[in-house]
Amino acid sequence: MGASARLVIEVVSTNWQDDYLLKLGDYKRLGIQEYWVIDYLGLGGRLYIGYPKRPTLSIYRLVDGEYDVARFTDNEPIVSPAFPELTMTAAQVFKANLAG
Repeated sequence: MGASARLVIEVVSTNWQDDYLLKLGDYKRLGIQEYWVIDYLGLGGRLYIGYPKRPTLSIYRLVDGEYDVARFTDNEPIVSPAFPELTMTAAQVFKANLAG
């Protein structure tokens, strides 16, 4: 699966631990190269979204068998190795009403 799936995106809900812990491990085992966690309500723990807690888009990129993470908030432009021409900010993604 990992070789065929270019990207996996999770939208965080109240079970945020699943998205940041359990699924991350699953996707690593599958070899998913890029994994986005969209925490549009800022529900995740401080370890995952920082403090003060706020809406955060995290992009995990598989490098040498481990995930590196880049976090984006507010009007920061998203940098995605899978989509180098992407021209959106984190705030634009959050306004897209992904949960809705």
